[in-house]
Amino acid sequence: MAAIYRDYSRDRIGWFFGLTGWQAGALAVAVLPPCWAMSRGAWVSVGVFVLLWVALFVITVTPVRGRSSAGWVGALTRSAVGGLLGWTRFRSAAVSGDIGDLRDVDLPGVLQGIQIHDGPPEGRSSARIAVIQDHATKTWAVTASIVHPGIGFTESIDRFQQGTGLSDLLDTAMRVDLIAEVIFVVRTVPDDGAERDLYVRRHRRDGPDLARVVNDQLHAGLSAAGVRTEAFCTLVVPESRLKNAAKETGGGLDGRCRVLYGLMAEIESHLRGGMAMTSVTWLTSPELALACRTGFAPGDRASIIDALAAREHDTAVNAHVPWAMAGPSGADTAIRHYSHDAWNSISSTIKLPVKGAVMGALAPVLTPGEPGERRTVMVCYPIVQQSRAHRQQGNSEWAADVADALRAKAKVKTRAQQRDEAATVRGRDAKLARGNALIRPYAVCTVTAPKTARISEYGRRLDASVRRSGFAPLRLDVAQDAAFAASTIPLGVSLARPRGT
Repeated sequence: MAAIYRDYSRDRIGWFFGLTGWQAGALAVAVLPPCWAMSRGAWVSVGVFVLLWVALFVITVTPVRGRSSAGWVGALTRSAVGGLLGWTRFRSAAVSGDIGDLRDVDLPGVLQGIQIHDGPPEGRSSARIAVIQDHATKTWAVTASIVHPGIGFTESIDRFQQGTGLSDLLDTAMRVDLIAEVIFVVRTVPDDGAERDLYVRRHRRDGPDLARVVNDQLHAGLSAAGVRTEAFCTLVVPESRLKNAAKETGGGLDGRCRVLYGLMAEIESHLRGGMAMTSVTWLTSPELALACRTGFAPGDRASIIDALAAREHDTAVNAHVPWAMAGPSGADTAIRHYSHDAWNSISSTIKLPVKGAVMGALAPVLTPGEPGERRTVMVCYPIVQQSRAHRQQGNSEWAADVADALRAKAKVKTRAQQRDEAATVRGRDAKLARGNALIRPYAVCTVTAPKTARISEYGRRLDASVRRSGFAPLRLDVAQDAAFAASTIPLGVSLARPRGT
């Protein structure tokens, strides 16, 4: 029996025939000019004002590919201005030879405000966990590399328990009242065979020539069909919540790291327990830089694996990726795709279906279909604080009640979708009272392919995979660079978090 999740609704329910407060207010104010012209008997002006009101209604209410017309105009205008001023083009300092400190982060777009700190030694190995500070959004984050055996061959009861484990993790994050977001990133790419080539070179002995030929042919065929998967979990904590807790542990960077280490231990117990993760490894700065570099350039991983192997025999070999070179040498943002080094990427968000989401349904989205193609999926769980959640719940229930009363007064029939949304909103109050967390999840998927291929064709196949999974894709035009960073680079970037200066 499949585990289906359908306990979700729209973020806001319009209380006036589906319109939000600002939409209803704008349309009400726009009615005044035609009424004034009608009172003066200026019927030509009445017709002009009515046409203007209709145009305002279309611009304000009618969505076009997930955004209003006014939103599209603003986004396209900002994109055009940024292109003219050169803000959408990135060239790394390594290209021009202006590198100062190799530890300085040099990343494009929304990643430019990030700084990486080495935390205090932790655990038996005294590893210094990488602490990510985003100055633009005033947040702190830590990232773990996780390994999960998958749910393809698990029983329904095990899937239900793992889904419950995720719910318990989010409830715990809400009760801690420090974590703002829990982000999961999964990257799949055709296997480059670097580890197997290294193993064969180390362990191959003299044998029959025919056996060698057969083994090499099997390796070539299996490598083309093999897929390598990487998964990351990132905890994001705002500075506004962290600074008060850090004062109690000494303040400064060390105090913030101590608080983050405590959160890491608490969340790791849920990852290993209820969610059945077989491995949870919090990344150090070199490991995080490697994950960042392979995110921008998937083809560089094989050479890095060879360098790591060579360092075991020669300590003079530098196998680490400095942060000054962890990003692309160049990146350009287009309206429909994102270009970085020798690769192009297209990102789409995933809209939840009305009939519910089946656990494990995103598997086709993560399956590469062509050689050299890389797929990534990011699922973000923004956690609403408990006080704010109860306030939003009260507003939603009030809006649902007002909308039902207005429809009854106007003798407008309530449709099934509207009844389901109202019932979901009213049922959510009981769950909040029992201590469950209110989250606003969203997902972004990205396909990356070499520049020698047509990226539009890969984007079309990605959208087809999303629809085959039972979801609806929505291309994130004009925001392809931010979508790529959020869905591929495990540095805690979010699309739902406002950015400061």
